[in-house]
Amino acid sequence: MSQHLIKLSVGVEDVNHLARLQERRLADAKRRGETPELKHVTRNTPKRATEVLDGGSIYWVIKGFIRVRQGIVAIDKLTDAEGRSSCALVLDENLVRTELMAFRPFQGWRYLSGNKAPPDARTSGNAYHGMPQDMAVELRAL
Repeated sequence: MSQHLIKLSVGVEDVNHLARLQERRLADAKRRGETPELKHVTRNTPKRATEVLDGGSIYWVIKGFIRVRQGIVAIDKLTDAEGRSSCALVLDENLVRTELMAFRPFQGWRYLSGNKAPPDARTSGNAYHGMPQDMAVELRAL
């Protein structure tokens, strides 16, 4: 069974803002002549990496709600210039919106089991039943 990760997306206003930031990172990598890959570098390597790589995603918490996920396609071990180890979560470029799910702030990343992860938002029709997303967030918060 896949294991997922969850992470706060600090400073990000909404899913579109996250998409713009990631597009900019890809463009910057191309300009530097690097392979354009989306990477989230973290100090701790998941001990359950095999399960994460078996179809796992990173679920992004934006403004107090899980709103979107991205598939994790690789986990690369890194070492910085001072010899400290870290890892890069290599992410699929596709952002998949999820049903809104409130989530409290926390530090770092956490595991998120598949049965606790929010389902993907419906693709047919409006996932918020015709109301603006901001209003849906406010209603969920109540």
